[in-house]
Amino acid sequence: MAQPASATLQRRRRWFQLSFFAVFLLAPALNLLRFDLTETQLWVLGFRWSLGIEAFLHGQASALETAWSIVWRGILPVLTLVVAFLSVAYHFGRLYCGWLCPHFSLVETLNDLLHRATGKLSVWDKSATPRPGRTTDKRWWPVFLAACLVFGFLWAITLLTYLLPPTLIWGGLLQGTLTPNQARFLVVGTLVFTLEFTLARHLFCRYGCAVGLFQSLAWMANPKGMVVSFTRERARECKTCDAPRGSACDHACPMRLNPRNIKRMMFACVQCGQCLAACDATQTEQGRTPTLEWKVGLDAVRETMRQRREDQS
Repeated sequence: MAQPASATLQRRRRWFQLSFFAVFLLAPALNLLRFDLTETQLWVLGFRWSLGIEAFLHGQASALETAWSIVWRGILPVLTLVVAFLSVAYHFGRLYCGWLCPHFSLVETLNDLLHRATGKLSVWDKSATPRPGRTTDKRWWPVFLAACLVFGFLWAITLLTYLLPPTLIWGGLLQGTLTPNQARFLVVGTLVFTLEFTLARHLFCRYGCAVGLFQSLAWMANPKGMVVSFTRERARECKTCDAPRGSACDHACPMRLNPRNIKRMMFACVQCGQCLAACDATQTEQGRTPTLEWKVGLDAVRETMRQRREDQS
C-alpha cells in the first residue's frame, strides 16, 4: 500500500477531476459559460456578458465608451486569464491536464478499462503494461467500447449546448425534434469523439491539444519549474522495485513516459503524480524511501543541471 501522503494526493486529484468534469458538463445548463448562437450572447457565471457594441449601434453609447467597454470587458479579462493560466504552467507544468482536464480524466478511465481487457493502455501498444494483482479478461472489451461511444456522444452534445440553449438541444433530443443540422452535428461529433477516445486519446493529449502544448512550452522555458526528480545514486533499486514486472513508475504513467528521464524527454508530463505514488508504494513495501519526488525552484534547477551534466558525459 502507498504511504498515506501518496494515497491522499491521488484521492484529492481524483476529486478535483470529478468536480471539474461535473462543471464542464453542467456549465451550459447553469449559464456558467456558453455562447448562445441564437442570441449571439455570451453567458458568464449566470450573467449576460456584453461588450457594449449593441448600445453603440443604438446610439446609447459613444465610440469612446464602447472602446473602453471592449477593453475592460473583453480584452483585459481574456489577457488576465491567459497570463494566469500560463503563469501556473510556467511554474508547475501541465498541472491543468493532470488535475482538472475532463479529456485527461477520460484518458485515465478508458486506459483502465482497456487494460482490464487487454493488459495494454492503448490499442497500439506492442506489449502489455503489467499491473500488480490484475489479470486480463476479454469480457471488458464491450465495456471499453461502450464507454468510448457513450462518452463520445456526451462530448458531442455537451459541446453543442455550449453554442445553443441546452433546453433546446436536450428537449429536441428527447422529443425527436432536432433540426437536421443539430442531428448531423451530434452524429458526426459522436463518431469523431468515439474514434478519438478509442484510437487516439494519447496522441491528442501529446500533439493535438493546444492547451497542453502551450503549458508544456511555458514549463520547458522555466528551469525552476516543478520536475520529477530521480535519485540516480539508487538506480539499482529500480530493478527490484516491482520485480519481476519491472519499474513501477514506468507502468503507472498514463502518458506512457519514463518518469526517470530528463526534463526535455518529459515534454508531455501532466504532473499527475502517479509515478511518485507507485514509487512510494513499491519502495515502502521493501522498507525503502521513494527514489522519485517533485522538485521546484532552486532544487529543480540543480536537478536540471545535473541531468545536463550526465547527458553530456
